[in-house]
Amino acid sequence: MIAKDKDTYKILGVDPGTNVLGYAVIEVSSKTLKVLHFGVFRLEKYEDHHEKLKEIFLQLQEIIETYLPSQLAIEAPFYGKNVQSMLKLGRAQGVAMAAAMTMGLDIQEYAPKKIKQSITGNGNASKEQVAAMLESILKIKITSKFLDATDALGVAVCHFNQSSSFGGGKKTTNSWASFIKNNPDKVK
Repeated sequence: MIAKDKDTYKILGVDPGTNVLGYAVIEVSSKTLKVLHFGVFRLEKYEDHHEKLKEIFLQLQEIIETYLPSQLAIEAPFYGKNVQSMLKLGRAQGVAMAAAMTMGLDIQEYAPKKIKQSITGNGNASKEQVAAMLESILKIKITSKFLDATDALGVAVCHFNQSSSFGGGKKTTNSWASFIKNNPDKVK
């Protein structure tokens, strides 16, 4: 069901949230990035937290069925002071990952600082700086008023940057042994 051509593949980026969840789908073709779609799921209208989780699952599966990405890149929850908010965010992330797993996607998590570093070169960059850099990198105009959509696009581009440095979009583990195994021509 999921397309896995190694020269052309799609990445689904997700910025999890229980009120607004950002998502983005990019296509990688010969190391060129093309934005296929990005936006947000508005979940504020659902009062019950379980109903929000169900909607995240169903709507992400619909995106996966429509665009057929082979990989999910998702922002990992950062540590916050409000324990209840962190639990809800963790559940949203888990449901998003479960939706991707049931559809056969490879999954990779990225810390917010890692995403910002990958896009702007500065792990402490603002959301607006990330959005501006994505406009430049992808040669698009971002008009969404929701930075959650831009954050999801950043996660997908971060995943491309990280995976291409370890062998062009192949599933990798972050170890020198796997890098050397996947890239024998780069060892001197």
